[in-house]
Amino acid sequence: MNHLLIYAHPHPKSFNHAIVHVILEEFRKAGKKLLRRDLYAMHFNPVLAASDLLAITNGSVRGDVQLEQELIRAADVLIIVYPLWWSGMPAMLKGYIDRVFSYGFAYEINETGGVGLLTGKKVFLVTTTGASREDYEQLDMYRSFAQTIDSGIFRFSGMEVIDHIYYASVPYVTDEDRKKMLENVRAEVRAKLLSL
Repeated sequence: MNHLLIYAHPHPKSFNHAIVHVILEEFRKAGKKLLRRDLYAMHFNPVLAASDLLAITNGSVRGDVQLEQELIRAADVLIIVYPLWWSGMPAMLKGYIDRVFSYGFAYEINETGGVGLLTGKKVFLVTTTGASREDYEQLDMYRSFAQTIDSGIFRFSGMEVIDHIYYASVPYVTDEDRKKMLENVRAEVRAKLLSL
């Protein structure tokens, strides 16, 4: 089974980076390959331009997008790690979705509506937040994220969502709390990804 990790955080000492390190370590220990795409380190261009739209209209994509689509085509499971900023993905990751999950690759529209083209693929998402779990629960935000991200992007594209894990209040908890979160990441990776 081929796994592809897509990571979006600009700071190399972030907690998100620590999460990615743990995931990579668990795959290495298990003797399994995991290809990592660090969008900021790659200087991926997240801006969907007129030239992108023109290429899609003509049934093609630009070179940088084509590479990412080939990697996704070859993957059975996507692992996506990112912080929640302003109730959504960082612009870098959202732009990656805008450009790479394009019409004709991730979905198409027919007379009955949208049809996902990435069937048979799975996605596992890990998201960190600054706000507390209680704050998001009170506002019913987890349901909103499930609708707009899990269903609106990945299920719409035909993918199965294995899980979407949230680690809350990351900047405000103790180092011990963050260590426990990382141990939870290890357990989740072993139970839900390495067992596939």
